[in-house]
Parts: sequence; structure tokens; C-alpha cells
Amino acid sequence: MTTSTADLWDERGDSLASLTTQFRDFGAQTRFSGPARTVRCLEDNVVLANLLETPGDGAVLVVDGAGSLACALMGDRIAGLAVANGWGGVIINGAVRDSVALAALPIGIKALGTNPRKSGKGGVGDLDVGVQIGGALIRPGAMVHADEDGVVVEV
Repeated sequence: MTTSTADLWDERGDSLASLTTQFRDFGAQTRFSGPARTVRCLEDNVVLANLLETPGDGAVLVVDGAGSLACALMGDRIAGLAVANGWGGVIINGAVRDSVALAALPIGIKALGTNPRKSGKGGVGDLDVGVQIGGALIRPGAMVHADEDGVVVEV
């Protein structure tokens, strides 16, 4: 991504939605963009891990973890899958773990915070559904742009 989210907003205005959620950066890349793939899950990361095992083709995985910080939805092993399979980035409305290892990975990762606790492994979650995060509806296929200033999505 070469154009900042602020410049995109200035150019496109109301054709974008700006997520009000204040994410932290965890990956080595702080700027990334791509078409959205979405997962909705609560404290269970099986669906998102399975998706990241598939070719990403530059897509950005947007995970609605309901803002829960009770456990991590992604750590270094799952983030490594995203890198190996060509994902453009991951945005998690929830927690991650292994933050030092994540910082060395060549991918954009945004999340609310950290928790060393593993998530559940029940396989409960929804794939490629509209997710509501920070006042914005993110639909599968919508272009997502993220940088140091935040996240915007094309509506």
C-alpha cells in the first residue's frame, strides 16, 4: 500500500468507512491492503487457522472476535501460516500472543492487545460473513486499507 489511509479518506470520503476501533500493530509491516476475507468467532481460532492454511492471494483477513481479550486468537504459528500462504494482512478485533515473534514476521497484523492464553479449539465460527467492527460493516471482498493511522474499508 503506497497511499496512506488519510490520503485515501481525503480522496474518497464517504465511499469509505473508517473503523473507530483503536488497533495496535504487531507485524513487521504497518501498511497493508487487499480484499477482505472475514471470520466471526469468539475465543475459538479453528476457523481462522484453517482459512490461513489456504492461499491468501493478498487478501486481508478481518476477524471479529467480539473484542474479547480473554484469550489470543492468533500467535506466531498461525501468523506464520498467513505469511507462507500469501495473505496481505490480518486484523483481529481481539487478542494475539507471541508478540515479539509476530513483530519479526513480514506481514501486517493489527489487534486490540495481547494475552498468552490459547483460544478454544471447538471449531465454532462463521466464514465469509459481514462483520461489524468499529462502526463499519466489512463484507467479504471489500477493499481494506490499513496503516499507522487506522483502518478504512470501501463501502
